[in-house]
Amino acid sequence: MLDDRKLAVLRAIVEDYVSTNEPVGSKALVERHKLGVSPATIRNDMVALEEQGYIAQPHTSAGRVPTDKGYRLFVDRLSTVKPLSKAERRAIETFLSGALDLDEIVSRTVRLLAHLTRQVAIMQYPSLTRSCVQHIELVPLAPQRVMMVLITNTGRVEQRVIDGLAEVSDDVVENLRRVLNRALAGKWLTEAPQALAGVTSQLPVDDRPMAESVLSVLMESLVEKHEEKVVFGGTSNLAAMGFSAGLRDVLEALEENVVLIRLLGEMGDASMLTVRIGTENAHEGLQATSVVAAGYGIGDQTLAKLGVVGPTRMDYPGTMGAVRAVARYVGQILAGQ
Repeated sequence: MLDDRKLAVLRAIVEDYVSTNEPVGSKALVERHKLGVSPATIRNDMVALEEQGYIAQPHTSAGRVPTDKGYRLFVDRLSTVKPLSKAERRAIETFLSGALDLDEIVSRTVRLLAHLTRQVAIMQYPSLTRSCVQHIELVPLAPQRVMMVLITNTGRVEQRVIDGLAEVSDDVVENLRRVLNRALAGKWLTEAPQALAGVTSQLPVDDRPMAESVLSVLMESLVEKHEEKVVFGGTSNLAAMGFSAGLRDVLEALEENVVLIRLLGEMGDASMLTVRIGTENAHEGLQATSVVAAGYGIGDQTLAKLGVVGPTRMDYPGTMGAVRAVARYVGQILAGQ
């Protein structure tokens, strides 16, 4: 374990390196930080930090840079994350509250998080297994055409137009809508097939062919694999952050949806803010990066995760604060919908 003085020296090295992207020497530490000790003591502390693997010397004449182990200790010892300003919080709320449906919430969240952190933002769609039916609407468009709208508690809205029906009246459509909502409202999407099992038998015989067509389309909507979808944005930020060696590997990893799904799945307790640094990431292409992620949801129910990917030379307090705040606002927007 490091004593408080060596921790202060490590913290100063991390902060300076993140802000300057230049190896940090003892002279710079004395000039920029009030560490309350002599330059010789700081040099001795830096030697000890290097021997224990918390910092490294990239080349002979240079100062020191943090290692993955050094960043990990820095993050673990953070007493607080950087709060967003009132203006930032107001801008987040205004921007996200303008979204009309789940797709737009996801799209806006990714753009917002990439802008706030200057990293690559990633967001997982709410898991299908954690969503339930809020309402089903059937809207007659023509004598043989009906639009079905499925709304879940997570904000997902599915609209499908069903053609080729036998001519049906508004009363028949209204009755089917009532029966479907009675069977499905409040049910988990995974429970829907069982809940729909006896629905057609509750209808007059002449109405059943139309009901079966609607049920077929409804079942297709319920089983779509939205939980296997991850959206990302802000890849141009990687180039701006000074990535050179390994940039192609990072970009290739981000292009693979399965890698992002696994990455978010490995981020630990979904209800907590999680940080993975460098080689802590299992995927080889992401071992020059750090990942900061948090779960988002409604109330106590976590629906999925969002976060950012960036270089290990990251503003951890600011990034962690932004990810946590955005996750909280997304949950509020979903609850409001």
